[in-house]
Amino acid sequence: MGLRSRSIFAGVSLAAFAMVVASSVQANDSVVKAVSDPNGWAIAGHDYGNTRFSPLKQITSENVDKLQLAYSLSLASLRSNESSPVVIGDTLYVTTSWGPKYVYAINAATGAQKWTYQPDIPDDVLQYACCDVNNRGVAYADGKIFIGRLDGKLTALDAANGKELWTSKVVDYKQGSVITSPPLVVRDKIITGFGGGEYGVRGSLLAFDLQTGKQLWQTYTVPAPGEPGSDTWKGDTGLHGGGAAWLVGSYDAKTDTVYWGTSNPGPWNTGVRSTGDGNFGKLTNLYTASTLAIDPNTGKIKWHIQGTPADAWDYDGVNELLLTDLKIGGADTPVLMKADRNGFFFVANRETGKMISAEKYVFANWAKKFDISTMRAEEDPDKRPGPGHPAKDICPNLIGGKNWQPMSFNPQTGLVYIPANNVCMDWSVSDVSYKRGVFYLGAEFPTKEGPGGFLGELVAWDPVANKKVWGIKEDLPFNGGTLSTGGNRVFSGNLHGDFRAIDAKTGKLLWSKNLGSGIGAGPVTYSVGGKQYVAIVVGRTAALPAFLGEIGKKMVAAAPEGGALFVFALQ
Repeated sequence: MGLRSRSIFAGVSLAAFAMVVASSVQANDSVVKAVSDPNGWAIAGHDYGNTRFSPLKQITSENVDKLQLAYSLSLASLRSNESSPVVIGDTLYVTTSWGPKYVYAINAATGAQKWTYQPDIPDDVLQYACCDVNNRGVAYADGKIFIGRLDGKLTALDAANGKELWTSKVVDYKQGSVITSPPLVVRDKIITGFGGGEYGVRGSLLAFDLQTGKQLWQTYTVPAPGEPGSDTWKGDTGLHGGGAAWLVGSYDAKTDTVYWGTSNPGPWNTGVRSTGDGNFGKLTNLYTASTLAIDPNTGKIKWHIQGTPADAWDYDGVNELLLTDLKIGGADTPVLMKADRNGFFFVANRETGKMISAEKYVFANWAKKFDISTMRAEEDPDKRPGPGHPAKDICPNLIGGKNWQPMSFNPQTGLVYIPANNVCMDWSVSDVSYKRGVFYLGAEFPTKEGPGGFLGELVAWDPVANKKVWGIKEDLPFNGGTLSTGGNRVFSGNLHGDFRAIDAKTGKLLWSKNLGSGIGAGPVTYSVGGKQYVAIVVGRTAALPAFLGEIGKKMVAAAPEGGALFVFALQ
């Protein structure tokens, strides 16, 4: 299928999805109204489907070289700044790392500060934050701003003045459970997860009342002994089994379903919680490394897809679920898409949970293929580590074929734009025992470079034809998230601090600006007073490179730590 015909079908799909989002009887009215404004950026992923696509098209191939800095804002907080700003009307809301240390509300056109909120974050949060002191932004609804915090709390602010309205405890951060990602609003509920898979926590999702902060329900993502699914764990090991839902959720108003990914099981030594080899049978460790479909009214799990049963490689299943409609087999099909860390790109019917396709989007040798009829990967037994069986040259590495950095979907090209990694590893396990608030791993995992002489790649992926259309190779992994726009543009950054505009159809580099620190965050775009702006937060990761040996040293050397918001417009 050519790009032109894909564009026609995808355009129809976008219209269908817009009608789904507009059914405000299911979603929150204020969020639906904000999402429907093409000039704004109402949710971290732009919309309830996490498409990260904006129809704005003032910036085109012909004028993108005229992009210049409109303003910048020092975030006054260094390292791991990963926020995607939210823009409501003429106000931009952005968070910093370290708690967040600050939440800023600024004039989206000029950068003039409207208010600043500084929560009281304990000094010891770093030791309980597995993979850095990041914060990825806020959620908006009913004139309020909601922030998940590293100290395990959820705070609501008045969007107009920054006044704290309520703060609720979600989880005890001292067990290793910090909150780094924005929550999800569905009607009168604010839903959030938390981290901690590396600390042996028992993951869960929780819903709170939007107005009062009162907890309404809690759903554990790992069953306790005697609960359905507990027989997928050895003994009571599920009580420290991980499965944390620490990234972002998605929502489909048509079926009134929330979708969320869950993290790796704990510990990393599979002999503790499963069989320790590929003959794990029913000991699959539900519901870790999975996609969950959840009733937002009750928290009940409707169905699940487990991408990596009895995970032995830290292949978190938390990556965002991108919702849209695709023309598959001649029929418009409601899908969810996930670029899983295990290297497979999953496309499933989001109404039924039935898998449609599962193909490798990066080099992944731990499995030969994923059999959608059995919902199991056909593993290479030499690549599954376990007690007495170290494994070598496993690809991808534990950071995954894609990490948290968000992908985007452009309905005009029909392509998904994935910030991919090309890193491998060896793996051996060791004895481990649980201690609260301490890493619960039991594994060694020296890092190796992937094949081909590159460590990262921006991949344009066709989710219908299941193939790569183009790619831009990078000398480092862990590069920035992507933004797709109606002007046939893709925006993304890398660890060197290069922020770029790329032709969405061809992958041609059109514009680039170095911003001084590594970029992991996903860019956003919006319009104020008839002018389109593109915003990006910079500030490279500091903790994660410690997991990656010599490659990690290259990541640190690529750019200094930073913390700033840069906003560009045509001049």
